[in-house]
Amino acid sequence: MGRPVLNGILAAIGETPLVELGKIFPGLGSRVFAKMERFNPGGSVKDRSALGMLLRRIQDGELVPGRSVVVESSSGNLAVGIAQICRYYGIDFICVVDAKTTQQNLALLRAYGARPEVVLTPDPESGEYLAARLARVRELVATVPGAYWPNQYSNLHNPQAHRNTMREIVESLDGKVDYLFAAVSTFGTLRGCSEYLREQGMDTTVVAVDAVGSRIFGQQGAPRLIPGHGASVPPALLDPDAADHVVHVSDIDCVVACRRLVLSEAVLAGGSSGATVAALEKFADRITPDSNCVLIFPDGGDRYLDTIYSDRWVSSSFGEISHLWKQQKDSDG
Repeated sequence: MGRPVLNGILAAIGETPLVELGKIFPGLGSRVFAKMERFNPGGSVKDRSALGMLLRRIQDGELVPGRSVVVESSSGNLAVGIAQICRYYGIDFICVVDAKTTQQNLALLRAYGARPEVVLTPDPESGEYLAARLARVRELVATVPGAYWPNQYSNLHNPQAHRNTMREIVESLDGKVDYLFAAVSTFGTLRGCSEYLREQGMDTTVVAVDAVGSRIFGQQGAPRLIPGHGASVPPALLDPDAADHVVHVSDIDCVVACRRLVLSEAVLAGGSSGATVAALEKFADRITPDSNCVLIFPDGGDRYLDTIYSDRWVSSSFGEISHLWKQQKDSDG
């Protein structure tokens, strides 16, 4: 029997592959799996959040083509997910991004027919762009007729969508999920996965992967170069009880882990995916032998070719650090 024919591109969201990583942690004594969210049609885990926050309102007639305008703040992936859904249903979309958003992501948004608004000046108090983006969103919602703000930072349909993410993982491993590593930003993915695990009565150890310099868990804020995980403001969806442990990883940790993934597994992963690999490495001495460890890989590396996978960008940002992943390759080999 062949694979089912899907009714429209949005039906391809979810049921992403779980891939075993058999080479990058040769001495761990446990199995490591990656949930490859890049295989969603919009290219990231945020497709799930976008669909969860918009679909019911569209089906209920609250969002109407030609009358409604979706307005959201995003540094990249959620914007692409929303843009795809809005294009499919013919709804206008204004996405508030900032100066760190890549030209590739801006081109993707325009290709879907979305209208990017680029915030060029960070918030004067925090020095970060998030607060400035949110201020611009509020201005647009107050002035644009028919505007609707999904607000990924507080919308409960965001984590709700990721119960399915966790269900897929659990079913793929016949219920044996000993450790889950998930990067945090809006807290949607980790919270939804954790809620599913608790409701099922599972004792999976949940590890939140945050960025050094992120304020989510009360750390001192600091500039960060790798987008996708961490936040300058603790999100409204934050539930500290959703995670059993928190591991903070640096920008360099992410870059090295991403480069090691390509060398050892031929997996081209995004920055927050590399963050989960780096976190597992830091957490490895606490992993019980013969465990199943699952890492959620939010997106692929094709949107990071000018940063993480650019030797010029890496050396200008951190100095010459290529020995950090080349040494690992030599030791693995």
